[in-house]
Amino acid sequence: MSPPDAPQTNASPKPDSGLVSQQDVEEAWSPEAAIAKLPPSQQPPTASSTSPLPFFHLLERLKTTKREGWRRFGINHGESISDHMYRMSIMTMCAPAALRARLDIPRCTMMALVHDMAEALVGDITPIDPISKTEKSRREAATMDYLCTTLLGRCGPSIGSAAPADIRAVWQEYEDDETPEAHFVHDVDKMELLLQMMEYEKSAQGKLDVGEFTWVATKIRLPEMKQWAEEVFEERRQFWNGLGKEPSWGGD
Repeated sequence: MSPPDAPQTNASPKPDSGLVSQQDVEEAWSPEAAIAKLPPSQQPPTASSTSPLPFFHLLERLKTTKREGWRRFGINHGESISDHMYRMSIMTMCAPAALRARLDIPRCTMMALVHDMAEALVGDITPIDPISKTEKSRREAATMDYLCTTLLGRCGPSIGSAAPADIRAVWQEYEDDETPEAHFVHDVDKMELLLQMMEYEKSAQGKLDVGEFTWVATKIRLPEMKQWAEEVFEERRQFWNGLGKEPSWGGD
């Protein structure tokens, strides 16, 4: 048996863990300021190191920081940011044949793995948080600059000189959302959410209806991904009908 004070890699969050407060909005935010607030065990990563280890250690926060959109429904210990990105990366590797024929799938997989990397310091800011899209984008871009320049900028000889620039570039490609690969990964991001929605409802056996999230399917652009979404929705209909209930849908 572990001693009572043994560290837990993924302990249950505190009531205010990950939530954006008004103070967070009003304070001048920077990656360095966010790092200064980390627990002593996590700070500070060594800047301008020739080793990638400080960067690797900071990425642990993606394993322990929760996806916050579910908290309003009492799901306080749900999937982490890295859980979300991992399944997305596998989904890109399982792209329908029609998409594989015209997309750079390895680049899509890399994009899925880094698209939420900035949330290691920024956190998972949701649409209902009191932070504007412009400020959210600023914080995330500043964090990616910090990760790829301050932490990885001198690591070229040990990890390949192009690696930090590649990470930063593919993240920016996702943000700009102008390439076919970015369109696909944005659709996969929405599909992963729909899958998780369905899984939370199944786990609760009809005691939880999070159908308001189904609206994200209206933002899916590629026909192949729309088909995946419809398959999830048909699975959802069958599940709820089997319980003798009608589920809610986003926009109802």
